[in-house]
Amino acid sequence: MRDRLRSTFTNQPEGQPDWVLALEQGDDAGFFAPDSATWAVHGQTATIVAGVRALLMQALHPGAMAGVHDWSRYKEDPLGRLAGTIRWIFTVSYADTATAVSTSNWVLRLHEKVHGTYLDANGVEKPYSANDPELLSWVHLAFTDSFLATAKLWSTPIPGGPDAYVREWAKAGELMGVPNPPRSEAELAAQLRAFHDAGVLKSDERVAEALRFIRRPPLGKGMMPGYAVLFNGAVSSIPPLYRDMLGLQPARLGPLRLPARQSTAMVLGIIGNMLGHDEPSATQARKRLARLAASASRSSRAGA
Repeated sequence: MRDRLRSTFTNQPEGQPDWVLALEQGDDAGFFAPDSATWAVHGQTATIVAGVRALLMQALHPGAMAGVHDWSRYKEDPLGRLAGTIRWIFTVSYADTATAVSTSNWVLRLHEKVHGTYLDANGVEKPYSANDPELLSWVHLAFTDSFLATAKLWSTPIPGGPDAYVREWAKAGELMGVPNPPRSEAELAAQLRAFHDAGVLKSDERVAEALRFIRRPPLGKGMMPGYAVLFNGAVSSIPPLYRDMLGLQPARLGPLRLPARQSTAMVLGIIGNMLGHDEPSATQARKRLARLAASASRSSRAGA
């Protein structure tokens, strides 16, 4: 089961992907330090729920949904798409500066071919491109809000609090060309709400199709009971305003709402015990930092 979990997240049957091992390389500390809010949030198992939640939230923008519908192979290769997203997030979080920038530019180049048209919430046909500032903003907001919300529910306290995480992760938005990414929890909520109040978001059959897939992805039978708990945790963490648009409700047993927070914490604890609680990407980054510190110490002694 441990191997199946690892291969689910990395789309690699054995060992660590080359990009994880390469995080040991580089000539600087990168954008975020080990004591940063970013390391604290991204290094815990709550990110699993955050990924599910982010996909649900992203589906509400018809332009973003059109890009997924028209160009993504998420049905044929869901683990490949998941692994690609994980690679970008953890590279920006843990890599040296040059690698974080080059990986973000690589994603932007992939986006260049993703364009088409979609019907907006008023039924008007509009063009879209994956690198449109509006779509980049919505995706960044959905990711940031999801990682923050799940960290607050199922992770240890965030160094500096929620504002520190939003402020730090704005750097990832800048790398992806997001105009004016939020730098506080209040700004994050306000920018999300602005999309809703402007009438940009909608739910239709495309969204319903994506939700059916996210609810029941092609995982092994042994993994589905745990995934169902995590899916319910993701749904329960979405504010009612957006949850109602998605047509989702927290799981119930008759009139009683199931304890999503407690059951999700239990499953995440089991996963953490199986995988180990030290994120492999962070481990490689610490090796780089130790090497840089040792090199700086030698240089200091040589110059003394």
